[in-house]
Amino acid sequence: MGIFPFLVVAWVVVVGLYGIVTSRDLIHQIVCLIVVQSSTYVLLLGVGYVTGGAAPYFFDIPLHAKAVDPVVQALALTDVVVEAAVTALLLSFAIQAHKRFGTLDPHELAEFKG
Repeated sequence: MGIFPFLVVAWVVVVGLYGIVTSRDLIHQIVCLIVVQSSTYVLLLGVGYVTGGAAPYFFDIPLHAKAVDPVVQALALTDVVVEAAVTALLLSFAIQAHKRFGTLDPHELAEFKG
């Protein structure tokens, strides 16, 4: 494993955070948050990658063969499920904010605070 996966993760996080900070729409902010969270997939898979490693099922490979870590793959799959749940929750909040206040602009929604 080299430094490339970590550079990709840093770049995707920066792009997503830039989108979150500069956005004037809740839906766009949610999509940018999805981009930031997607960088964790690259990070997890980059950490768990083994050069020349076999798949993590041990049916027909030798006893001391290199294999990728199945825990990291399970964490990446769990991350996908958590992202889907968080996205659904945030989108439902955005729908309710639009129904209640008639806008999805975070700066206009801040005026209703209080």
